[in-house]
Amino acid sequence: MNFETFNFHPWVAAGIVTAGYDRPTPIQAGAIPHIVRGRDVMGLAQTGTGKTAAFILPILQRLAVTDPGGIRTLIIAPTRELAEQIHQTVEILGRQTRIRCVAIYGGVGIHRQIQKLKRADIVVACPGRLLDHIRRHSIDFSQLKTLVLDEADHMLDMGFIPDVRQILKHLPKSRQTLVFSATMPPEIRRLTETILNDPVTVKIGITAPADTVNHAFYPVAQHLKTALLLNLLENKNTDSVLIFTRTKHRAKHLGKKLLTAGYPSASLQGNLSQSRRQAALNGFRDGKFKILVATDIAARGIDVSRISHVINYDIPSTPDAYIHRIGRTGRATRSGEAYTFVTGEDKKMVNAINRAVGSKIEQRALPTFTQRCKSQRASEPRRQG
Repeated sequence: MNFETFNFHPWVAAGIVTAGYDRPTPIQAGAIPHIVRGRDVMGLAQTGTGKTAAFILPILQRLAVTDPGGIRTLIIAPTRELAEQIHQTVEILGRQTRIRCVAIYGGVGIHRQIQKLKRADIVVACPGRLLDHIRRHSIDFSQLKTLVLDEADHMLDMGFIPDVRQILKHLPKSRQTLVFSATMPPEIRRLTETILNDPVTVKIGITAPADTVNHAFYPVAQHLKTALLLNLLENKNTDSVLIFTRTKHRAKHLGKKLLTAGYPSASLQGNLSQSRRQAALNGFRDGKFKILVATDIAARGIDVSRISHVINYDIPSTPDAYIHRIGRTGRATRSGEAYTFVTGEDKKMVNAINRAVGSKIEQRALPTFTQRCKSQRASEPRRQG
């Protein structure tokens, strides 16, 4: 199958060429025909499978063949990074169209957003700022035809489901609704049962990382993690590296250490202003920074197509988080590497991840690092008994 199968409008087809898409991914092949026909869809797919284009392309197709007239599509995303990623995907795929897309989220001025909303066809929004606009009566949904909830399980994790339910009260009842999620917790299932009308479920490999990701565990003592990281960076042919830490403080601290070691790097964590977050992301995308150190806030919102390596400096807190993190590499048909540092305290989570993946993940040791540690121990003066 190729994209010509869908018989997209020439403007949309041109966007596919511009984006460099070759063949539809499984989620695209499964979801696009149903969305084009106007069906409600429940899409279950892990990060990195091409699901953003799975809903953007048929939405652009619908808008390209209808007369403009108000906000006709609303896409709700849990994080600013993901909202911006979706917005950029619309910009690329819809470049040849006259369709206008606006991303609205907190941390930036609201008045400029109000002006842009007057001319928007597609709105990509985070729940909090969207509710602000609804309360100000600065957004009009009277012409809305399609609602998309992206990363629904992440919205649940972040406590946004009450906000989403509040937003739904202000939307037309007659609409197409699309929900995409990597997992289906009970609360998300209950939500979809109330908002989806006779939905089609498209489920694509959600229980394991993408086949394009080669992943491994590296056992290491906690105090040697930074030394192992630097050794890996020295010995691996890395292009663009995303490193995950458990805390904001550690992300900031590790980012500074990498800069000191001579690596062009930046950190991304919740304490940064929106402008600094965007500068870090933009620098990572355009190659100014070869390394980005991030907390889980970035796990689902970064869309950099050529991330060669994901390194979990700290093991994630759940198997789902592991799959989402390493899904930042090996996007679509590209291959990628994912390494996770594990300490003696991580045994329980290691076992949980192995069960979720369905196989035992390879444990590796870096010979040069092991030898260096042995040499350091040998050179240390022995304590007198």
